[in-house]
Amino acid sequence: MKPIEAIVELYRSVATSLPHDIKSALQAALKRETIPRSKQALMIILENIRIAQEMQRPLCQDTGVPVFFVQHPFGESQRELMSEIVKATRVATRAIPLRANAVDVLSEKNSGNNTGVGIPIVYFKETKGGKLIIDLMLKGAGSENVGQLYKLPDETLKAERDLAGVRKCVLDAVYRAQGRGCPPYVIGVGIGATKDQVTKLAKEQLLRKISSSSGQSVLERFERTTLGEINRLGIGPLGFGGRTTALGVKIGVNYRHPASYFVDVSISCWADRRARLICSASKFRIIN
Repeated sequence: MKPIEAIVELYRSVATSLPHDIKSALQAALKRETIPRSKQALMIILENIRIAQEMQRPLCQDTGVPVFFVQHPFGESQRELMSEIVKATRVATRAIPLRANAVDVLSEKNSGNNTGVGIPIVYFKETKGGKLIIDLMLKGAGSENVGQLYKLPDETLKAERDLAGVRKCVLDAVYRAQGRGCPPYVIGVGIGATKDQVTKLAKEQLLRKISSSSGQSVLERFERTTLGEINRLGIGPLGFGGRTTALGVKIGVNYRHPASYFVDVSISCWADRRARLICSASKFRIIN
């Protein structure tokens, strides 16, 4: 299999099937739920997932914006990798198919193939390893639109520059979102020095498995506690009320400037569409 073909298959996997941990979390949410219409919503979501995987068709009519996180060995050409990703995106748009979601801001014309200036979004990182690792997320507009960026301290929220302030930001973002982003949500949070830094960091958290550990006990306790508080808001599946508003909360932290404390809350709908392509010695493996 050639690199472009492998990336097309990565697209297919992400667009048509959810990771096992997300499906398991939705199944567990169904068992906990007591409100009839919320139970029905979860049943329909799970049936949608089954049909999409069986028929190899996209999980949602909004196939989102492709966001890539690429780890590559030193010396590998980022220009060539970018070219392969763009070509694969055009092929995947036709073959899967994906909805054309790339619109020129000035002319309002749709490119028709999910490529254009800045699309797909690709973040590169050089590593010492010999493997090429490509993570892909398809980020839908509904959930992207309800994400929020905060600068602490925030007088409106009475939020200071600490984790207690971060907690207020996360709860505020979810409360403001209500059901408009198609819950149950997965919440990614980035904390750091600049606006662009935390926005990228928050997106990266959505690539983590529900059970993944940050390795920092303070953050892990904070993630669990915040998830419990979110679910006590009672927004529930698709905003119908109930016990599960979010499936997981994942937080990433960077150093910050003494005068700045930015928090980005990136929200994924129940379809947290992500998968990883690992390339080594002309062999390709997709992990979903």
